Amino acid sequence: MTADPDEPEDGLAEAFWAVTRRLRHRTREALAPWDVTPAQSRALGVLIRHGTLRLSTLAEHLRIAPRSATEVVDDLEARGLVARRADPADRRATLVAPTEEGTRLSAAIRAARRAAAEDLFGGLPPADRAQLARILRTLRD
Repeated sequence: MTADPDEPEDGLAEAFWAVTRRLRHRTREALAPWDVTPAQSRALGVLIRHGTLRLSTLAEHLRIAPRSATEVVDDLEARGLVARRADPADRRATLVAPTEEGTRLSAAIRAARRAAAEDLFGGLPPADRAQLARILRTLRD
């Protein structure tokens, strides 16, 4: 069987993973000035978007185990970026909220991540970017 000259050498999945790796690398570089991991950045972002959450709900939003969420929150709390308190509705549960410093840092991180994405996708014509965004949203949902 001969190769189709119109078929890319790499399959669709391989190309997608290569782009994902490039975006992750650029995101890690963008986060470096704040010494924040991608997981910590995502957790802060969820808390900014949704407000104060139970630790278990934060884990669900992040799609990670509650124990992993606890570790992420431990690190963020040690840096003064989030605060914990007992849930008044259920004292066994813990609520997590961003601090003022966490809110400020989250805004800076969002700007850096947008710049990293723009650096990667900025070379695409606007119509291609719009089509790629539409396709990715379809696959995500």
